Amino acid sequence: MPYVNIKVTREGGPDGTGPSNEEKRRLIAGVSDLLLEVLGKDPDKTFVVIDEVSLDDWGIGGVPVTEYRKL
Repeated sequence: MPYVNIKVTREGGPDGTGPSNEEKRRLIAGVSDLLLEVLGKDPDKTFVVIDEVSLDDWGIGGVPVTEYRKL
């Protein structure tokens, strides 16, 4: 029973709100298909969770992305 957690920022997608519902659907289907192809895992038993994270909650270089981009 595979569990895959995808974390993305909310900056992409329509109006900078993160991935669209269609993009999320494609991610879920693509990951499930890949696990079937590579590991023979049943998509009906594969869990895919997408977490959308605010840029202020995503850090790089010791600071939130919003600050990092100003540097």
